[in-house]
Amino acid sequence: MSKNVYPRPQFAREQWQNLNGSWQFAFDDNNVGLHEKWYQKHDFDQEIQVPFVYQAKLSGVATRDIHDVVWYEKLINCQKKAGKKTLLHFGAVDYEALVYINGNFVGRHQGGHTSFSFDITNYLVGDLQKITLRVEDPHLDEEIPRGKQFWEETSRGIWYTNSTGIWQTVWIEEVDEAHLENVFFTPELDNGSVTCRFVFSQAAVGDKLRIVISFKDQIIIEDEIHIIAKEMIRSFDVYQQKIFRTNFHDAGYTWTPENPNLFDVSLQLLKENIVVDEVVSYFGMRKVHTENGMVYLNNQPYYQRLVLDQGYWPDGLMTAPSDEDLIQDITLAKEMGFNGCRKHQKVEDPRFLYWADQLGYLVWGECASAPVYSEKAVTRLTVEWTEIVERDYNHPSIITWVPLNESWGVPEIHGNKQQQSFSVGIYHLLHALDKTRLVISNDGWEMTTTDICAIHNYSHGQADETQKYAHFKRSLADVDGLLNLPPGKWQTFASGFYYEGQPIMLTEFGGIGYKIGDQGGWGYTAVTNEEDFITDYDRIMSAVFSSTALWGFCYTQLSDVEQEINGLLTYDRKAKVDLAKIKAINLQYYPAQIHLAGNIN
Repeated sequence: MSKNVYPRPQFAREQWQNLNGSWQFAFDDNNVGLHEKWYQKHDFDQEIQVPFVYQAKLSGVATRDIHDVVWYEKLINCQKKAGKKTLLHFGAVDYEALVYINGNFVGRHQGGHTSFSFDITNYLVGDLQKITLRVEDPHLDEEIPRGKQFWEETSRGIWYTNSTGIWQTVWIEEVDEAHLENVFFTPELDNGSVTCRFVFSQAAVGDKLRIVISFKDQIIIEDEIHIIAKEMIRSFDVYQQKIFRTNFHDAGYTWTPENPNLFDVSLQLLKENIVVDEVVSYFGMRKVHTENGMVYLNNQPYYQRLVLDQGYWPDGLMTAPSDEDLIQDITLAKEMGFNGCRKHQKVEDPRFLYWADQLGYLVWGECASAPVYSEKAVTRLTVEWTEIVERDYNHPSIITWVPLNESWGVPEIHGNKQQQSFSVGIYHLLHALDKTRLVISNDGWEMTTTDICAIHNYSHGQADETQKYAHFKRSLADVDGLLNLPPGKWQTFASGFYYEGQPIMLTEFGGIGYKIGDQGGWGYTAVTNEEDFITDYDRIMSAVFSSTALWGFCYTQLSDVEQEINGLLTYDRKAKVDLAKIKAINLQYYPAQIHLAGNIN
């Protein structure tokens, strides 16, 4: 990733040091590093380019051999200063990381997709500091939430190359002992306010916090509060006298994919009127809810045209080579008429979410699933979800959480009460942590308690298989078909759970396979030229848009990934067909319920 972009855009400081780049590196196939104390002294025999995993071409190591334990080391210039703390941040490390500074153990983090930090102040000695990292990613451990990462050396089917080690930015920043630790923004659209929860270090108690909220360079809020506790909550009326309540929505102050309006926030912590910490952030006035079988965005019915996005790149695997690559994915999707994506089996880098916020792009946030059900797998997934919500809470682009997919990790959920309890439990946990978003219990089928009835259906067949297509079209036509004509062996709802009028969406379908060049692979259907691709896409989408019950869709998928050639784009993001033709198809049909609701987006 680019070295000049702050990796945590929702909580950014001006002064920071990017630690991406060359690190010393070693495999530990015999798992002797801890016993031999490699964190104190070891001759590392390789170099690696962080933040790319060793399996990726851009890492410089570029081998797909399986190595469960790897070590990193880097010398950095950093000094301990009186009254200051030095924080070491990791965007994401897959899977378990042990962190050492100058040979001393600092901390451990388990979870391959979430961020973590350590205060390393008391371990700093002199001018040069040695950071050592041991990472363990056991490829045969089925209780790890691994998502699409394969446990074999060669990818096949729906499984992709495994990722081991650091795969998001590493950085350090120096803060005053009195500093902000976090902030959470909850927009209250109906009354025009935003609720802010501030988290401070203990040393900040007794100081002051200056809050400035602006909209398009116009100051809306300017306030100062006395810090009397580590956590404080304040609510601010963002309408004030500058935005008329009666035309707030019409005036364009809310966040939507069409008009991604954002409020900028400056937070200054003052000690005796001297700024000792400053953080900049932003939020969007955005509300999502369901009502009368429809999804509403900012109290208006909203039809979602999503595309499934695996978030893999040929040279970086789960790590985008640059911010420009993240922007390109969003821009190309919008050029095709999509207004959002479902990030599939991966927690995406905050930089992607930042650009989704800025450019106007809905996101369904999903976590990697474990292959099996066990108490340990439940615990691991639950911990990751609490960290996901904490990290990504402020992004207005995220409107839905997807904790489970196609019964992965809950294979007996249809009748198994314990697995059903987990599904229901994680649904309620996410709502307990976050009241601003929808939650889907088990995307695809065998749903339990859920806000959206999310159905997968790839049964449309080839263009010449008229009988299959007729059944596919009938299965989407109305509520009865969607609920009672499932495409496979799975029922729409798990035993004991029933449709309760939720909005229905077709959240996986399509997957037209179109081979470009010499690449081999597979798709759910197959065509051999651009004309046939457009014809088949139009055929499939016409069945979707003719439905009187669907409230949106998620097409499979944005790009090819390794052996999957069912993308609208190639793996290196080249258009397979004229994107304007895809957009024309996506926008030419307007389902009846959109007309009835009076909202065509």
